[in-house]
Amino acid sequence: MRVGVLALQGGVAEHREALHRLSVETTQVRRPADLAGLDGIVLPGGESTVIDKLARTFGLAEPLRAAIAAGLPTLATCAGLIYLACRVRGAAPGQQTLGVLDITVRRNAFGTQLDSFETLLSVDGVADPVPATFIRAPVITELGPGVRAVARLDESRVVGVRQGAVTGYSFHPEESTDLRVHRAWIDSWAASGELAS
Repeated sequence: MRVGVLALQGGVAEHREALHRLSVETTQVRRPADLAGLDGIVLPGGESTVIDKLARTFGLAEPLRAAIAAGLPTLATCAGLIYLACRVRGAAPGQQTLGVLDITVRRNAFGTQLDSFETLLSVDGVADPVPATFIRAPVITELGPGVRAVARLDESRVVGVRQGAVTGYSFHPEESTDLRVHRAWIDSWAASGELAS
């Protein structure tokens, strides 16, 4: 099993460390050629506008969009979730996304870096609540017909979704030593034989 981590900016090392602790081989993805042979990909948190600009600069945006649309199992967290979304409220001028996840997200929905917080959260596919860190996090305000909520902060705020082979969270599971979110994501496709390569 070989999982790529989009390595343009953000929490790359933390996701790779979590996957290594689960005995999963990882590789950094910066250019289109890096997508070859992957069984899954992680889009980490960071700054969604920077990720967008660098992906276009390196010619990676369109190949990445095509790979995810074709069914490459994908885990996106925070800025990665924004980068996948079809619709973004509060987008920066000129900001683009891959538009492969039929949701609307609102950037920085919980305030500034100073408003960051941690909580315990129930996540579909994980038996008990997991630690969830929210850092300038988005909130998911609308779900398309093929998308289902898999985590909620409360009745009105969706912070996790799944659409086909794509799973996205507003929070940062990689900021915790708890590996259950990463393990549940891998189990959701590896056990069913949905490997891309």
